[in-house]
Amino acid sequence: MLETIDLGKKLSKKEYKTEIHRLRNRLYDLQKMCWDHKIASLIVFEGWDAAGKGSSINALTQRLDPRGFKLHAIQAPRTSESYMPWLWRFWIRVPNYGEMAIFDRSWYGRVGVERVEGLIPEEEWRKGYRHIGEFERTLADDGYLIIKCFLHISAKEQARRFRRLEKDPLESWHVQPEDWDHHAKYDEYLIAYEEMFERTDTEWGPWTIVEATDRRWCRVKVFETIVCRLESALQDRNIEVPQLPENIPFSDREFGNDT
Repeated sequence: MLETIDLGKKLSKKEYKTEIHRLRNRLYDLQKMCWDHKIASLIVFEGWDAAGKGSSINALTQRLDPRGFKLHAIQAPRTSESYMPWLWRFWIRVPNYGEMAIFDRSWYGRVGVERVEGLIPEEEWRKGYRHIGEFERTLADDGYLIIKCFLHISAKEQARRFRRLEKDPLESWHVQPEDWDHHAKYDEYLIAYEEMFERTDTEWGPWTIVEATDRRWCRVKVFETIVCRLESALQDRNIEVPQLPENIPFSDREFGNDT
């Protein structure tokens, strides 16, 4: 599936400025409505190294009310976490009703990097598909909204971005030897991700593939995906989703009580 994605999609700077302003306004309003109606959401970012997950999350969170979301940057399990069931560290990050939890990488590392790098036995990552399905279905049955975005770039584009980062003294730390090791296994990761989509793309937790070669296109598609899913979740609960005037400045909008 990933090999058939058109990675040449792009937006002009003018189109981007118009769309991102509209979508940021809309997302703020939807965050407020979900807060008021106790609709919680988990927003998952997966994808290739250097595909732009961090910058997309930064753009996404700039105008959100910080009282209504938490950002979780997921790395390898700590020693104490390795003595618990593997999903435990994600269960404890499930948001309260009405809040958002944004994951920079997630439980999908089980069937991605842990699989390809041989960090766990095959039996364990294969069981991971069932565990993930049960985890997400349990949350969805309790009213949680699950939004999953995979940022996709080609192997050639990934290498280009690595080299560009390495030339910048302030950014070179982003690229570590293990990143190039992962790049060398691009085709192996491609196979793992294809199976991940096949096994975990569900009615309650669908995947959105985001063409991430052009950063403007990538960010707008991420915003559109989240906005559409939040609107649908509200409408499914028979909650009217009004179109608010575009000229209301963010500083004049109210999120909730400070008490």
